[in-house]
Amino acid sequence: MALLAAVLVWAVLRPRGLPEALLAVPAAGLAVAVGVIPPDHAWEEIQRLGPVVGFLAAVLVLAHFCDVEGLFTACGAWTARWAAGRPTRLLTAVFALASVVTAVLSLDATVVLLTPVVLATATRMGVEARPHLYACAHLSNTASLLLPVSNLTNLLAFTASGLSFTRFAALMALPWLVAIGAEYLVFRRFFADELAAPLPSPDPAEPPELPLFALITVGCTLAGFVVASALGIASAWAALAGALVLAVRALLRRRATPLTVVRSAAPAFLAFVLALGVVVRAVVDQGLAHALHRVLPDGSDLLALLGVAALAAVLANLVNNLPAVLVLLPLTAGAGPGAVLAVLLGVNIGPNLTYAGSLATLLWRRIAQQHGQRAGLGEFTRLGLLTVPAALVPAVAALWLSLRVAGV
Repeated sequence: MALLAAVLVWAVLRPRGLPEALLAVPAAGLAVAVGVIPPDHAWEEIQRLGPVVGFLAAVLVLAHFCDVEGLFTACGAWTARWAAGRPTRLLTAVFALASVVTAVLSLDATVVLLTPVVLATATRMGVEARPHLYACAHLSNTASLLLPVSNLTNLLAFTASGLSFTRFAALMALPWLVAIGAEYLVFRRFFADELAAPLPSPDPAEPPELPLFALITVGCTLAGFVVASALGIASAWAALAGALVLAVRALLRRRATPLTVVRSAAPAFLAFVLALGVVVRAVVDQGLAHALHRVLPDGSDLLALLGVAALAAVLANLVNNLPAVLVLLPLTAGAGPGAVLAVLLGVNIGPNLTYAGSLATLLWRRIAQQHGQRAGLGEFTRLGLLTVPAALVPAVAALWLSLRVAGV
């Protein structure tokens, strides 16, 4: 527990911008060296996470080179044009755009690439940026429910659930829509004053053309996920193909170097994920799994799913959502896909309550501060206290309904 706490505190604070892996990797090595976790258990955990981490690397490269192609800048410009100077319409557009980007290109794309574009769009329009800024943070978590590729937690749950790519998406579609809709309603009420501000003049500038090559590549990659899942092939191969197409195009056009391709995969963060998995496995082996098993609800009825999701949300805010899902998935996998997906609802929606709930939120806060935006702890928490229960409870009910309809 001390090692896990140290790793998480380091990841939250990141002194001098040093990478998360700088402490996580030695912590994992220390856990093995002192016998807290046997070497074979550590290696087993690395093997289990290896394919998921490889998938994540490919998606990060794909998102980075979509940005190089100008996809996010073009989307921001079209969003501003559609909003026509109306803050409420801009919020609606940001919700739609961030939801799609998060679902298709992962939450990292929304936090790292879309958030600066949204801030620049709001500034250019002359509207208050805070509602749209917070929307990027919340939707990087909530809108990552739809596809296995949307979030690292999804990839882990997808593997544990035994579902196909399309089956996973079908079961999560209704909870995804319900959760986003609930967030939107709360945002409209919470930021009512900012959204009712006097309307500035619309931006008359013509938006740039959408980069068709990037859009087609992303579309083909998504189709590849479906085909690969149907054929029993690892979806990581489809992600790798899409990433390679855009990366090679950028290299040939001299808009990237081999080093930038490697950096876009965030190797230090990937090492952090593997090391964190080993440390969490050590905590599980030392008794956390037994303690959680005693309070984890049994069954797949609505109350049981609500209990699982609530426990997952609480644990995510205590120890971060990635360790939470690593701990809970082995305990719920035997109960069927319903319990696994309920865990996913908790660890993806729950982190909107606190900064420490997910690494994406921590990264979003750093980006907001770099762009001169105030992201106060009090306001973030007040908004989270409203959105988390408002989104989590109906999303779990929607999941229960989807499971009943699908006969799962």
